[in-house]
Amino acid sequence: MKKTFALATLMLALVLTTAVSAQEFSGIDKSPMDMAAYPTDYKVSEKAVRIIYGRPQLKGRSMEELAPTGKVWRTGANEAPEITFYKDVKFGGKDVKAGTYSLFTIPGAENWTVILNKNLNQWGSYFYDEASDVIRVTVPNGSDAASLEEFSIAFKDVEGGAHLVMGWDKTRVAVPITM
Repeated sequence: MKKTFALATLMLALVLTTAVSAQEFSGIDKSPMDMAAYPTDYKVSEKAVRIIYGRPQLKGRSMEELAPTGKVWRTGANEAPEITFYKDVKFGGKDVKAGTYSLFTIPGAENWTVILNKNLNQWGSYFYDEASDVIRVTVPNGSDAASLEEFSIAFKDVEGGAHLVMGWDKTRVAVPITM
């Protein structure tokens, strides 16, 4: 009886171990997600703004191929970025209530239109609905000598708030946020 119990226990352990080791995981995403928050200091636990976004890479392509001028762009890779304001702010000089919004842009040669949209969990800009826009702001398109292979978003401290800075290739776009 003891031998049968021991054998059954051993067989069960082997079956469970085999099932666990047979688990397959997907590879690393080609456009990984990233997050930026403001204040940027890790010692400040109470954040005012957070954005989660996908980071596409140029990989020999032009930015124009991936983010066409004059067309609504998801502003990153995969899902449209989601930006959360933990308090009411002025975004590009316009009032925005605390909450979470999708972020889209319309790249331009001289200016970018930055859009906050109330529809969340949007894959790309395929189902973008202009009627769901909360605000649109137009900001100048800047440039930098340094080229960024991966699309990036960061917050830059300025007096009275921050700038949400988006950069890719040599393009830089900054949206002022005041608290």
